[in-house]
Amino acid sequence: MAHRLAQGAQIHFGVRDVRLHDVETERPSITFARADGTPAVLACDFIAGCDGFHGPSRQAIPATQRQEFQKIYPYGWLGILTEAPPSHHELIYARHDRGFALLSTRSPEIQRLYIQCDPKDDIAQWSDARIWSELHQRLETTDGWTLTEGPIIQKGIIAMRSFVCETMRHGRLFLAGDAAHIVPPTGAKGLNLAVADVLVLSRALEKFYARNDSSGIDSYAATCLARIWKGERFSWYMTTMLHTDEAAGAFEHRIREADLEYVVSSRAAATALAENYVGLPI
Repeated sequence: MAHRLAQGAQIHFGVRDVRLHDVETERPSITFARADGTPAVLACDFIAGCDGFHGPSRQAIPATQRQEFQKIYPYGWLGILTEAPPSHHELIYARHDRGFALLSTRSPEIQRLYIQCDPKDDIAQWSDARIWSELHQRLETTDGWTLTEGPIIQKGIIAMRSFVCETMRHGRLFLAGDAAHIVPPTGAKGLNLAVADVLVLSRALEKFYARNDSSGIDSYAATCLARIWKGERFSWYMTTMLHTDEAAGAFEHRIREADLEYVVSSRAAATALAENYVGLPI
């Protein structure tokens, strides 16, 4: 933002009633109301729809021309922010009979932790003491390591889903990031995929303006989707392997345990997981 402002460009915050127009023409536009209520119009060559799952960009594509895929998971995450020093120098993913747990670090003073729960749970039913009890049980080890507690400064429950809109381009409108795809956070791929979309689109636009070459624009969706579906697969894989599912039978339970055992005992499996977790090449 600082770089953008230093270039003398404008960033509008708090806008309302954002609408996209004429995206199938060479002169699309965006209308909106500024924070003070005054109307505004942006005349565009192209529109990058980076406005998230609930934004207006994807909705500007006629429903009959959108191809969408979605999976809703039967579990959610209860996440907390706590004022505490790091409990461990590494990120920890834990599969437990009581459900999944995750330990991560936001800063030297703030830690982010999650536990699997019913996505329909009422956060009011989760006292701080109950949350810490579950975290201690699910992250317990046999080597003397202990979880460091601190004041919980934020907590909430999120549902989990996978979603892909394969119609990432419609005329002069290009979808990027959560506007086009959602992944469960288990694989840590949401931001990676969004940045990859923007990088591919920026290269395509640079080629268009510098050399009047539209090949990058024309191949944008196919280029991005090849990577997106691999990210979706990995996030689905990590989620199903590490979470417990009451609806799944004993066979599925054993398969998931075997999957995890294979990852931690096979160099080939660990390498494949590491390659996907770090991020596939663009």
